[in-house]
Amino acid sequence: MKKFWLLLLAAIVATFLAACSEEGDESSGKVSEYRTVYSGEIKTLNYLKTAEANEFAMSANIIDGLIEYNQYGIVQPSLAESWSSNEDNTVWTFKLRQGVKWVTNEGEEYADVVAQDFVDGLNYVLDAKNESSTAWIATVVKNGDAFYNGEITDFSQVGVKAIDEYTLEYTLENPTPYFLSMLNYVCFFPVNGEFLAEKGESFGTTKENVLYNGAYILDKFEPQNERVLVKNDTYWDKENVFIDRIRYKYNKEAGTVAPELFLRGEVDSAAIPTTVIDEWFNDEEKKSQVRQSQNNFYTYFYALNFDPQFDAQYEPENWKVAVNNKNFRKSLYHALDRVSAMLTTEPYNPEDMLNNTITPKNFVDVEGVDYTQLEPLKNISNTDSFNKDLALEFKEKAMAELQGKATFPVKVLMPYNSGSPDWANRSQVVEQQLETLLGADYIDIIVEAGPSTGFLQEVRRPGKYALLEANWGPDYADPASYTDPFTEGGTYNKPELAEGYTESNGKSKYQNMVDAAKAEMDLAKRYELFAQAEAFLIEEAFVIPYAVGGTGYIASKLNPFEAQYSPFGVTLEKFKGQKVLEKPMSNEEYKEALAKWEQERAEALAGAGEQ
Repeated sequence: MKKFWLLLLAAIVATFLAACSEEGDESSGKVSEYRTVYSGEIKTLNYLKTAEANEFAMSANIIDGLIEYNQYGIVQPSLAESWSSNEDNTVWTFKLRQGVKWVTNEGEEYADVVAQDFVDGLNYVLDAKNESSTAWIATVVKNGDAFYNGEITDFSQVGVKAIDEYTLEYTLENPTPYFLSMLNYVCFFPVNGEFLAEKGESFGTTKENVLYNGAYILDKFEPQNERVLVKNDTYWDKENVFIDRIRYKYNKEAGTVAPELFLRGEVDSAAIPTTVIDEWFNDEEKKSQVRQSQNNFYTYFYALNFDPQFDAQYEPENWKVAVNNKNFRKSLYHALDRVSAMLTTEPYNPEDMLNNTITPKNFVDVEGVDYTQLEPLKNISNTDSFNKDLALEFKEKAMAELQGKATFPVKVLMPYNSGSPDWANRSQVVEQQLETLLGADYIDIIVEAGPSTGFLQEVRRPGKYALLEANWGPDYADPASYTDPFTEGGTYNKPELAEGYTESNGKSKYQNMVDAAKAEMDLAKRYELFAQAEAFLIEEAFVIPYAVGGTGYIASKLNPFEAQYSPFGVTLEKFKGQKVLEKPMSNEEYKEALAKWEQERAEALAGAGEQ
């Protein structure tokens, strides 16, 4: 009997140890998990309505569109297996992949993804009462603008239709050779019409009130606590999804605490602020875990607001008088030392991230000539805007012209997102640098901390700023995409309201220049017209171009060169194709991998061009 109990006890212990070992194996390798920390909360899962970057990041992983990109930026089939267009690129036909499933947040199959889902999605986006923030992109389809504005009410007249269950056709207003690149944007994503009608206004409010057809399902969604994505087992391309679980943990001080959490092994990625980057590079163990981030095609600029809506204590009317003086704007344009500002993000090679134009280099070209090297943009692109002498010269002219009209010093309200330590530091640097150069008798820059969540809705879009660091990412492969923040209907600094620039048709000069460029279908002439419009925007100092996107330095267990790559849409937010590394890349490893990737990408693009 004693022997029996000993054997039984041994069996129980063995079973217990095996269970523990299994759980340990799962956490250490069998189940691949990526962990990160965040401070900016997601407010909606309604991908057909939002225009916020962190919500795009969620949409990119739970919803698939018609196309996607590989790691070299070459378009690939996704929910569309093939496509074709007519000769002038006004009609595009897509053959859909069969057998793709819509599933609930519990992974239960709801319906097949069919062509009508793309029709229903666009119908929702173009219905003005739904207040989609991306509807303006979707108006590329025939009668899209007319339907949105209520000029027609029959959606069947809009240029999208399901030819049959798995054939989708778009008819566009104008020839659009870059239409494929637009499909990487959320306004062209599908939705199951029956589910959408059932949920009504609650669509996208919880993880249960959205369907999934992408690589991941939202398993947990607890705002200001945690959200968890898990691999979608029914996903059509699940063999290329290598991370099983993505865990986002909320911390209102995420930008500050992430580096320490990374060192403790609690997260797998962290931006390393410049306040501690020297410490990391001077410590051998930490140095091996930090690297440069990869620059992207987001453009960063300082926007001067022509429609100030901030509190009376900051003297919005006085700012309005000042900002409508070109010499005042030019004084700020030439006074901003962008290198000093960029040191708050990139303390070693700040020039690598600076951008003298709104459209970054290497975005598009005409017969091998980069867009930014077209006249008259070329001189701007190749010249640093910072010039002390010119700044002071324009200051004197502005003060003379504004005498008796504006009160000096002009109060310049400059808010920032409190969730970004680097942005906070940069705001202080910019304040001190501008006031020192231009003088406290001229400007009084007021730095104000804005919310870490809802900054766009509470600060930028309502116009509660005078001068603001803003950014914009391209939505499709055409310079027109970089004009959208500044044209009528945009939610940025409203340059169309600048005094003295309205032309005979009632539109601003910049708007007319952009409209003329958009109407030109000859590529060389089109890009030349866009270059002229962009040069005008910058020369008139409606904006101050600043930098391209990139987070400076990061510690991360992700290899960025395994990720899908595209300058536009939501591609860069996708985890599909990526793996969690055993250890983070060092800066030396990153540079070697970058050089290898750039060579491979050049070869891949050349090969794609020959096909």
